[in-house]
Amino acid sequence: MTIKDLKPTAVWNYFYEICQIPHPSKKEEKIIAYLLDFAKKHGLETKKDEAGNVLITKPASKGMENRPTVILQGHVDMVCEKNNDTVHDFDKDPIETYIDGDWLKAKGTTLGADNGIGVAAALAVLAADDMVHPKLECLFTVDEETGLTGAYALNNDFLTGEILLNLDTEEVGEIYIGCAGGKVATITFTYKPEAAPKDYFWFKAQVNGLSGGHSGSEIHKGLGNANKILDRFLWTLNKEYSLVLAEFNGGNLHNAIPREAYAIAGVPYNKKESVAVAANILAAEVEAELKAVDPGVKLTVESTQAPATIIDNETKNNLLNALYVSPHGVYGMSHDIPGLVETSSNLASVKMKENNTIEVKTSIRSSTESLKADLGNVIESAYTLAKAKMEFSGGYPGWKPNPSSKILKVAQESYKKLSGGKDAKIMAIHAGLECGLFLEKYPHLDMISFGPTITEAHSPGERVNIPSVAEWWDLLVDVLKNIPAK
Repeated sequence: MTIKDLKPTAVWNYFYEICQIPHPSKKEEKIIAYLLDFAKKHGLETKKDEAGNVLITKPASKGMENRPTVILQGHVDMVCEKNNDTVHDFDKDPIETYIDGDWLKAKGTTLGADNGIGVAAALAVLAADDMVHPKLECLFTVDEETGLTGAYALNNDFLTGEILLNLDTEEVGEIYIGCAGGKVATITFTYKPEAAPKDYFWFKAQVNGLSGGHSGSEIHKGLGNANKILDRFLWTLNKEYSLVLAEFNGGNLHNAIPREAYAIAGVPYNKKESVAVAANILAAEVEAELKAVDPGVKLTVESTQAPATIIDNETKNNLLNALYVSPHGVYGMSHDIPGLVETSSNLASVKMKENNTIEVKTSIRSSTESLKADLGNVIESAYTLAKAKMEFSGGYPGWKPNPSSKILKVAQESYKKLSGGKDAKIMAIHAGLECGLFLEKYPHLDMISFGPTITEAHSPGERVNIPSVAEWWDLLVDVLKNIPAK
């Protein structure tokens, strides 16, 4: 069985087509062209703005002309992550999918179900000639994953709809009515390169085998952070054995929990055995700490050639100390919605850059603006003490829940009917959605978000539950059929 044999057929066939088209964030030209060609083939009205956002409009089905216009919305870009041993060019190669029981996965890369499956469902609705629905505006936004720039660039006269169904959440049976806001802190250390000392034992320390995942929707799981684990190891050696550091690289995207990190470092040669002992001790500790949530974690050390230069001692100490105290994980829980993470931080990446600089990125999220600012101040304080420069970017607003939403009531009734009497879970999500930005530009919008079950998004472990797609599709179809009259 392949993806084309799955049901609902239209949704899966469109998702297959999307998987054949490279669509990394900020490189969506090919998927935009595909959308425009799709609309032309189906005789649907289309427009594209300067940012690349595409809007495809479909008239109401017979008898639904007096219902308010509904916007179906998803983003066309995907997070591009792969395992180190996977050969894949996201700019050129299609995503290779395979079925594993009830799950669809990709071979060594992210799957792009976030949010390709939402885009596929919208296309299936647009292509259908047997569905009951009001007038539809299907909005396909660009560059959601790396900065929400498509949503930011959206003009306040691009849409006319009154109801928005966001198709970008990841647990079937849950309907979302709120999300966190966020921003990214970029920290820069400038170091003085110094000649590597003689008579040192040089080693490469690596952390890998972690699950990674979405820094919003999975931050509460306590998954391992490769940057934090590697820094914990180096900090310990630095305290005891006069460590010198040549390189530290870990993580990638600001909204992905880092799965892998490595460092090139050295200690006096007579401390060689101490490095191995320290590695074995910490590896055992971390494996025990994470056995319930990230059992694949590995910390390994192997000898390597001496580097030409190292980071000066002061900057090395400042970097290792700052990374150790830099917040990662849940910072506070909501007092209003039980079980909801209110505020968090993801120590996302540490990268060696040009001009003798080291760049650290950490992603901050909160559903409360004042606490988002407060956590930013905490992080800024730590890195200021470490003599690093820091700036914030990519700030976006949260989406305040509206329990009185009319479209929420419709979705609740549809779900209860289709599920045989079960109630949907009404939720807010700690991840960022574009809905907060839409609401700023279109304050009248009545919005909900719902989707199929997707796990380990933003990592090569990403997978979508096949039965949940059919359940979610049935709900979408029924909600559109029951949009109340104006």
